[in-house]
Amino acid sequence: MLRKLRTYFLAGLVVTAPLAITLWLTWWFVSLFDQWIKPFLPAVYNPDTYLSFSVPGVGLVVTLFLITVIGALAANLVGKTLLGYWERFLGRMPVVRSLYRGIKQIFQTAVSQSGSNFKQVGMIEYPRRGVHVVVFIARELDSGEIGREPGTTLYSAFMPTTPNPTSGFLFFLEKQEVTILDITVEEGAKLVISAGLVTPGHDEAIKVDEKDIEELLKTKAK
Repeated sequence: MLRKLRTYFLAGLVVTAPLAITLWLTWWFVSLFDQWIKPFLPAVYNPDTYLSFSVPGVGLVVTLFLITVIGALAANLVGKTLLGYWERFLGRMPVVRSLYRGIKQIFQTAVSQSGSNFKQVGMIEYPRRGVHVVVFIARELDSGEIGREPGTTLYSAFMPTTPNPTSGFLFFLEKQEVTILDITVEEGAKLVISAGLVTPGHDEAIKVDEKDIEELLKTKAK
């Protein structure tokens, strides 16, 4: 009986934990914008004024609307002129200048339709021969683009850390140093995040004991 309960618990945990964490993160994200924006909304535009309960998501909707309006204004001649004045002003500030340019470049690369995303997954020997790590190929470039002598084809590759793939190391590698894997970027990300527990073609993150599975199947058959 205890073995069956343990199996049922693990099966329920696999189903409920990702769902609960996703809902909690979504609620936290929406509530964060409500806390920032709602205090500045005029009472006439705040639905909480007319209702006996708080309406979630108002701050997020207002933020998206304001960002869209700012984007529309920045696209015309007047907006571009004002933006140019603002960037020249920031360009005269020593520390803020570098910070602003770096953040702007990141966002331009992330949201630009012409920006390149990771297209392939590779494997390199690091930190020594015989030890292999997964890398994500960003693009192919010439060595002259990074200040080296031109003529050598390189891969711009990102090696993520486990289990947090948002941090890692940037490598510029010659093509022959990279072994391209026959898996998708999504499968490579699962492989990294799960620390190798989830391999391509296998989505189960928790492996239940075979005896537990057999007993569970027998119970269902009865």
